[in-house]
Amino acid sequence: MHPIAKLAKLIIESYVREGNMPDDFEESEEMKERRGVFVSLKKHGELRGCIGTFEPSQKNVAQEIIHNAIASATQDPRFPPVSQLELPELEVSVDILSSPEEVKDISKLDPREYGVIVECGWRRGLLLPNLEGVNTVEEQIDICRRKAGILPSEPAKLYRFKVRRYK
Repeated sequence: MHPIAKLAKLIIESYVREGNMPDDFEESEEMKERRGVFVSLKKHGELRGCIGTFEPSQKNVAQEIIHNAIASATQDPRFPPVSQLELPELEVSVDILSSPEEVKDISKLDPREYGVIVECGWRRGLLLPNLEGVNTVEEQIDICRRKAGILPSEPAKLYRFKVRRYK
């Protein structure tokens, strides 16, 4: 397991079991950057939690991982908090995002290579790249619009970003 994913798993296990976080983890160079980070949890191949930030909100990637790992395990509104019994069954992945760049033409998008952000006013929907079952740009954009409550008829800005995914 990559050290970045290992940190997320360690944080989740410690928080769920003991209600606190370990403070003795090794911080790699990559963890010292400032980037948006998503932490995704799967159980038996099915999504179990996913929380993240597309722009950094903490002082570095390590802190983003800690914050988002706990949130993905305990605050994803789609799921109940992760229980101790589930911990051995969880698969954890961490996506570190590049800075979003505006895209004027959907031909510059690729659901395998780029994540997408759809924005209309204050509403935003985001979808990570290379997700099972999402095969076209149109599907990506449609999912983002639905997440954000942006109607198909409403004008929206599109942004793309890349991720480094760690499992």
